[in-house]
Amino acid sequence: MKIFFKKIMYYIVSIFILSIAVFYISRFAPGDPLISYYGERVEKMGPQEREWAEKKLGLDAPLSMQYIRWLEKAVHGDFGISYKYKRDVKEVVAGRIGNTLLLGGMGFLLIFALALALGVWCAWQEGKPADRIACRLGVVTGCIPEFWLALMLILIFSVQLKWLPSGGAYTVWQEGGLADRIRHLILPLTVVTISHVWYYAYMVRNRMLDELGADYVLMARAKGLKEGRVLLKHCLRNVLPSYFSMMAISVSHILGGTYVVEMVFSYPGLGTLAYESARYKDYNLLMLVCMLSGMLVMAGNMAAQAVNGRVDPRMRGERDA
Repeated sequence: MKIFFKKIMYYIVSIFILSIAVFYISRFAPGDPLISYYGERVEKMGPQEREWAEKKLGLDAPLSMQYIRWLEKAVHGDFGISYKYKRDVKEVVAGRIGNTLLLGGMGFLLIFALALALGVWCAWQEGKPADRIACRLGVVTGCIPEFWLALMLILIFSVQLKWLPSGGAYTVWQEGGLADRIRHLILPLTVVTISHVWYYAYMVRNRMLDELGADYVLMARAKGLKEGRVLLKHCLRNVLPSYFSMMAISVSHILGGTYVVEMVFSYPGLGTLAYESARYKDYNLLMLVCMLSGMLVMAGNMAAQAVNGRVDPRMRGERDA
């Protein structure tokens, strides 16, 4: 309970520091937030009318006072209204977060399932043509920028072949159709997976090769155990704790990649919402999106550490000490 309480306190303090950083950085960025709310009318506003508009949105007070006001309301679950959408920011985010969790969650599972299988297979085939080809292809795909890969897939499968939609999460008036949602997910999910899978597969491959050179593997081989049994039952078991650590670290990496893919495919998720809120100086919406993203990353790290302790008791003992 003491360790759990300490982790919760670290989590709260981290969120608090994140809120301060996002609040001040967004305010210091160039741009006029009144344009997001009032549009072109801002250009025709006089000094008095502009002062009234800033007061209405709570932008007239010093930054420190603005943050205190925001924090007091946020603690009670009130994150303000979106300047662009003229709605409660929680309603705006609620309509988008499911799409991001679907794309990012499926991408996360695919990446680490494929990375584990590919890494183990490459270690088994070490030095053979199949391993060399896989390594070269992995390096090439891992170096391709996500936005460029997304544009190439759109050009081939949407523009030229017309097999798949070029953007969005569903066709208009078909929001609830499962087949339609899957068709819209194929290209974004492909980009998210291809852009990250080899990075983690290569780490698994190297970690497996280290294990294959250990003394206990030589002893197992001397006893006559089959190579596949040694690889999967002994080596893979020792690799899993570090693999879970990789999964923890990768949350921010994959989440950032998902946001980029969302913007290229005009996918209605938190990524496009973050871009729009930063572009239009929609401060309240930007704060909530950044806070949710940070909370998700930190929660993933804490969860992975807990799983690590279950998989490898030695790591739990070191942390407790």
